[in-house]
Amino acid sequence: MTDTSRERLRTTFTEDAGLYDRARPGYPRRMYEDLAGLATLGPGRRILELGCGTGQATVPLAATGSRVTAVELGAEMAEVARWNLAPYPRAEVVVSAFEEWPLPPEPFDLVLAATSFHWIDPAVRTAKAADALRPAGVLAVVSTHHVKGGSEEFFAEAQPLYERFDPATPPGLRLSPAADIAPDDTELAGSGRFGPVEVRRYEWDLTYSAQEYLDVLRTYSGHRALPAPARTGLLAGIADLIDDRHGGSITKRYLTELMTAGRIA
Repeated sequence: MTDTSRERLRTTFTEDAGLYDRARPGYPRRMYEDLAGLATLGPGRRILELGCGTGQATVPLAATGSRVTAVELGAEMAEVARWNLAPYPRAEVVVSAFEEWPLPPEPFDLVLAATSFHWIDPAVRTAKAADALRPAGVLAVVSTHHVKGGSEEFFAEAQPLYERFDPATPPGLRLSPAADIAPDDTELAGSGRFGPVEVRRYEWDLTYSAQEYLDVLRTYSGHRALPAPARTGLLAGIADLIDDRHGGSITKRYLTELMTAGRIA
């Protein structure tokens, strides 16, 4: 992803924060359980979250009693996050790009980036995350992958719609099995700032009605960046496909990846 496209696409998320909050799935409970085992959470612990969105991951972290500082680029997303975090007075949301945000003097025990690390400038993100941590503090990077499984026929049938309405779609594209997606720990492992990288992976399915699935698609940066006529045609075709050929609902399989490493320098 070029610097220009990253800057352009990451601003699309804040265009409809309410939709994002309503439609985007969260993360598996097991991920939070594993994270709590890797980085002690609770009162007295300090967590920094990068790109919190509307708080899908922030709320479970705040519920541990930890002091959470969440940095979010979009003011509209931050406003919804603050609403969701209202029961947790030890959580705060700061509107800023992480690249430009001045680190506070007191370091953090955990830095978490949940489906956001790839949107941060690669020249900055790893080094600044390390600088934000105390010695032996933990960086946790969560990634979400769309993988083979669930309603496989539907996703194959939707491919011609993408090829028609989005010229950037590779012809004949198919989702890969989770086992074929190799963890990419090159950046953390090669930074010199972190120790051994540990990777945990979680496959899970979620069933959507046609409207629910369209709402999710409307939150994706690539869909939002399409010209309005193309986006309308694509979403209408997908809705018809779900209603006419799949009984009004489809199941999507997700792969959530939790990559963690402790600061050594």
